[in-house]
Amino acid sequence: MLQRATLIWLTILIVAIANGALREGLLKPRLGDSSAHVLSTILLSVAVFVITRMTLRWIGPSGLRDGWTIGVYWVALTVAFEFLAGHYLFGTPWPVLLADYRIWEGRLWILVLASTLLAPVLTATWRTR
Repeated sequence: MLQRATLIWLTILIVAIANGALREGLLKPRLGDSSAHVLSTILLSVAVFVITRMTLRWIGPSGLRDGWTIGVYWVALTVAFEFLAGHYLFGTPWPVLLADYRIWEGRLWILVLASTLLAPVLTATWRTR
């Protein structure tokens, strides 16, 4: 199950990178930094739910517990990639990486992490009904 979940997380990663490119190349120049980040966060959160909905059956969770396992696993991979690759591979300074967690400054990245955590759980729940 986790091997398939990893493949889907890699798909989400590619979509997230494309979303970032869309934000920087199209949204930011037209909407400004703050609005572009909000819209980008919403788009990526929706994309995570759509991808999860389309692929969860293939991943093969056997129930709600597996949904939580997948969600926690995806969040761990996302945070690890964000900080480790962001800092050590791309050279992004720690304060810049941490800035996305400042909700009080309108940064809503935490919503993407919440979506990543909850998408497998909610999708698994919907499937059993």
